[in-house]
Amino acid sequence: MINARYLRTAATAVALAAAAALPAGAETLKFAHWVPPAHTLTNSTIEPLQAAVADAGIEIEVYPGGELGAGPLEQYVRVVQGVADIVWGLQGYTSSQFQKTMVSELPGALPEGMTGYDAIWNAYDAGLLSNEFPGTKPLALWLSEPNVFIMKDIDVRAPEDLQGLKIRVSGSAAAAAVESLGATAVQMPAGEIYNSLQTGLIDGVITGASAIGDFKLDEVANSYTLNAPLGHISFYVAMNQAKYDSMTEDQRAAIDAIAGRPLSKSAEDGWNARALQVIEEISADSGNTVYTLTDEEREAFAALTHPVMEQVVSDGGHEDVLAVMRGE
Repeated sequence: MINARYLRTAATAVALAAAAALPAGAETLKFAHWVPPAHTLTNSTIEPLQAAVADAGIEIEVYPGGELGAGPLEQYVRVVQGVADIVWGLQGYTSSQFQKTMVSELPGALPEGMTGYDAIWNAYDAGLLSNEFPGTKPLALWLSEPNVFIMKDIDVRAPEDLQGLKIRVSGSAAAAAVESLGATAVQMPAGEIYNSLQTGLIDGVITGASAIGDFKLDEVANSYTLNAPLGHISFYVAMNQAKYDSMTEDQRAAIDAIAGRPLSKSAEDGWNARALQVIEEISADSGNTVYTLTDEEREAFAALTHPVMEQVVSDGGHEDVLAVMRGE
């Protein structure tokens, strides 16, 4: 029988060998998030970041599933406090901190043909969003694929189909859109959707199609409506600014080379690809109803959701943010 002392000795030897393999001055960074390792985040965002900085002696250790703290709403606090060096999160979970970034999520805000990450970085590079990311260096900022309706036993074809229903949203932008359609917005983290939909606490969800697969919502939902003007969801990957500043010039250069639009593009492309895959999967299931709104049906929703975007922008005085995001 292998005794405990042997196992500890072997583990120590492996750790020492790994450390010796790293170049002198190597840096290990803790990347924390709250979703499972199989989530789209891993191959679209984390792995490209790891690969881009490895030659500069930077190792990124990943702590998935809330290992460094269970609450997804506290992600930004964790990176500012140095509990993690890098975190992934959703601006919508703390919408009041990211009021200008949230403009990008609103229905009608993103022009046709423009990527979400370009819209957000247009505003960030112009200095309009920097005060929303205190104490950190954003490494990636992007939008999800278009939001869709994910329902249990309810088909949505027109705004009146939503009257009085309880619909989960991720943030204030989607909440405003839902309320304009006559439904009640229920804000909760993605990890709580499954049980809430299964038990009837909510009637449906507004989020991107990728979430259907990433959070196994196809096990509890059975009706999906695509092509409604419901906006998007914004995401960030942020690094502790003091940690970044403490690194060598070569290490900072390696991070700078992937940070910003390159990493954001990889993330957004990954989300879009996953969404298309999931839509194919749920469409192939005969137990599901997957419906794409016609242009006329879409306009009926837009007549209610697009004025919400205009009102939110006006109330917040964010006309300049919207214009810069759109490249106007």
